[in-house]
Amino acid sequence: METKVSFAQKVYEVCSSIPEGKVSTYGDVARKIGSSPRAVGQALRCNPYAPKVPCHRVVSALGRIGGFMGETKGVEIERKVALLKDEGVNVSDGKILDFEKVRFCWE
Repeated sequence: METKVSFAQKVYEVCSSIPEGKVSTYGDVARKIGSSPRAVGQALRCNPYAPKVPCHRVVSALGRIGGFMGETKGVEIERKVALLKDEGVNVSDGKILDFEKVRFCWE
C-alpha cells in the first residue's frame, strides 16, 4: 500500500537536500515539487524539524533573508542569519552576499 506524503513533508524533503553552505529560493523549492513559492513559505513557517530540516537555507528570489519560523524580524531572523553564517554563507544587511555563487538549484 502506497503512503500519501503531505505537501509539507515534500517541502521538508526537498529542503533537506540543500547542501550546507548553500541556499535556495522559495521559487526553486516550489519548482522542484510543482507548487507555488507562497505555499512553500507557509509550509516552512511551520517546520517542526528546524534546524534539522534546514529551512534556514531558503531565501527570497533576490537573495534576501525573508522569514524564519513565522517571523520577518527580530530574534528568529537573527537566528537564521547566525545559522547561515555558521555554515559559511555571508550575510550583510539581510541579504546573501555572492548569492549566485551559493545558490543551489536542482536543474
